[in-house]
Amino acid sequence: MSLSVVMLARNKKAHTRAALESLLESEGVALEVIVVDNGSTDGTPELLRELEPAFRGRGAALRWRLNGSNAGCSTARNQGLEMARGRYCAFMDNDVVVPTGDWAGRLIRTLEQEPRAAIVGPKLVYPFPPHRIQCAGVGISRSGRVQFRGRGQPRHTPGFNERREVQCLISACFLFRRSLYEQIGGLDEAFNPIEFEDFDFCYRARQAGGRCIYEPAVEVHHWESITSEGTPALPNTYLIVKHGMLFKERWRHVFEKEDGPPDSECRWVPITMPGPEGERTR
Repeated sequence: MSLSVVMLARNKKAHTRAALESLLESEGVALEVIVVDNGSTDGTPELLRELEPAFRGRGAALRWRLNGSNAGCSTARNQGLEMARGRYCAFMDNDVVVPTGDWAGRLIRTLEQEPRAAIVGPKLVYPFPPHRIQCAGVGISRSGRVQFRGRGQPRHTPGFNERREVQCLISACFLFRRSLYEQIGGLDEAFNPIEFEDFDFCYRARQAGGRCIYEPAVEVHHWESITSEGTPALPNTYLIVKHGMLFKERWRHVFEKEDGPPDSECRWVPITMPGPEGERTR
């Protein structure tokens, strides 16, 4: 099984190191990791050169593309997909750590076991105790509001420990066949620089007859929003509103007929996160 992991980076060198070193422990796949760097100034390109021999020594590959500036999430990930050689592809943020080596093999098996599965995503949990759930798949209400299923709940909550079809998955970490990319294309660059490009990709996969599957047997740690945090050109609140409207205009005819969560269950749950400069709420 050959897998290409596409990872974006813009500074946050320490997180990128942790993400890449965790991928070194991946088992059961012929792995290549493609890092698309969007203009880092903190030594990230040097880090990639430093780690490349370690990947080669494990029979894996670490490759990269260095953009001179921030090309935007969709454009940069599409650049990574163009470089990918694996039968399977995965998007992964540079603030993700995979705690077990079998993460990829399990997701690939789920993709192959589930009828018409197009995209499969793990349970995303916070990387600090007690490792509460960050996202167990995504629900979209009939009015277009977004629910991160299970957000803030204990990681072993029964309702989020069952494999199931969901409306969307977030691209902090999800996996799909290269043939899906060849069928529906990459991420829509209308959603540059960020926000809702992954939901649109999921709905396009579903429009093509596929299903999005949440696989709780695989857990990965995700800090949340580290990849884009501190980038002056990314006014996230504005982009959430703007690109949320584009997503709704494009897919309202689908989600308004789906059995998504009620609006009352789509409120954003604030999470207190530790950090070197003290706790913060997100």
